[in-house]
Amino acid sequence: MVENKGWALVTGALGGIGSALVHEFSIHGYSVIALDVKKYNGLFSEHENVEFLQLDLEQLAIDEVYASSFYEEVKKITREQQIVALVNNAAIQILSHSSELDREQWTSSFNINLMAPFFLSQLFINDLELSFGSIVNISSIHATQTKKDFVAYATTKAALSSLTRNMVLDLGDKIRINAIEPAAVATDMLKAGFIGKEDKYRELEAYHPIGRVGTPKEVAKLAVFLSSKDAGFVQGATISASGGISGCLSDPD
Repeated sequence: MVENKGWALVTGALGGIGSALVHEFSIHGYSVIALDVKKYNGLFSEHENVEFLQLDLEQLAIDEVYASSFYEEVKKITREQQIVALVNNAAIQILSHSSELDREQWTSSFNINLMAPFFLSQLFINDLELSFGSIVNISSIHATQTKKDFVAYATTKAALSSLTRNMVLDLGDKIRINAIEPAAVATDMLKAGFIGKEDKYRELEAYHPIGRVGTPKEVAKLAVFLSSKDAGFVQGATISASGGISGCLSDPD
């Protein structure tokens, strides 16, 4: 029987990486609160130690009353038991040229991708301090290397990686805070974008020195490790999970 390690909170739980995160934390002995803005679809019915809670991260980022109400709901679910891990995974990716990106798109990107992870972390600081818990932010390779039309997404991810390093200076002797910066990951959403363009997908795979894109499970396993005592000295790290693509130049041969 796997020892119960306490409660983990995972945002964006119904997405490809999010569902993998919920599964991995669950099978490694955590009770999990799976959070998503979408309505629950029964995805985690096989896991007895997973509770689903609908959460609008943009609302949490701008509304303190909403955030406090959400916190109370979490405490009811956990019956005042410790929160030991928070995984800020949810994000939106709005693609638009700098000349066309509007204020609503820019603001929503920051509210969901940066403000919400900060205020969600702040909300559970006391809980995580009591357990010497862990925060894992799912950032992106776009934090350091991006491409055309990704200005909103890339800027928020760069800020999220910076937030990871900077929060450690305030909380580093009480809470471990790290980030993962994945490159392409084979989620259903990614693969749907290549339907009918299988040659382009193979080209994407080949561009990674490892010869393939990543899997949601690989990202999730890394997040579980970073939340564990085995990673006790890993603090303030932004860890590349890029299959080696972060070392590639895009110059033509």
